Amino acid sequence: MKVSSDSFGDHQRIPGEYAFAVPDPATRMALSKNRNPHLAWSDLPAGTRSLAVICHDRDVPSKLDDFNQEGRVISASLPRVDFYHWTLVDLEPNGGPIRAGEFSDGITPHGKPGPAAPRGARQGINGYGPFFAGDKDMAGDYYGYDGPCPPWNDELPHRYVFTVYALDILRCPLEGKFTAEDVLKAIQGHVLGQAAVTGVYSMNPDVKI
Repeated sequence: MKVSSDSFGDHQRIPGEYAFAVPDPATRMALSKNRNPHLAWSDLPAGTRSLAVICHDRDVPSKLDDFNQEGRVISASLPRVDFYHWTLVDLEPNGGPIRAGEFSDGITPHGKPGPAAPRGARQGINGYGPFFAGDKDMAGDYYGYDGPCPPWNDELPHRYVFTVYALDILRCPLEGKFTAEDVLKAIQGHVLGQAAVTGVYSMNPDVKI
């Protein structure tokens, strides 16, 4: 099983149009186009009945005390945790590649609606809901894809892993609102194969990718 993207090469920089924010010389950051990238798969295992897609950032700081703080730096040595950017289930295996911008094309304050998604699929909520919980202009349930927005003062470039799971079930056994963690538990015992493509992104102009 293989996964690839026309939007970026494996372990190469993700273009800004697929991010939630881009660097800005005057303001440190500016909101971006927030389009989902192109994803394609091949060599699916025999018996594949549906696909699930999960994108997560492996490199989110475990402590946010210095998050986007002037005069402070988030050290590359700080322990890191996962942050989920996209959870998509019930995807038809033979429906062709996911087109760039098909599932997300812009930022929606308070989050995109869900869980219903294009192609008869469903999307879970990502990590932006808890992140914006205290912001009256942005708070809400963020369904579907919302792209990279790492701290602009982080010394570490962030890795965004887009994993496609080939499943032996037509429908993920979850109802209502769900998260990536919920999906990973629900599909245990149903994964026939999986593959991933990883993009790299940074908001820090001093970080080279």
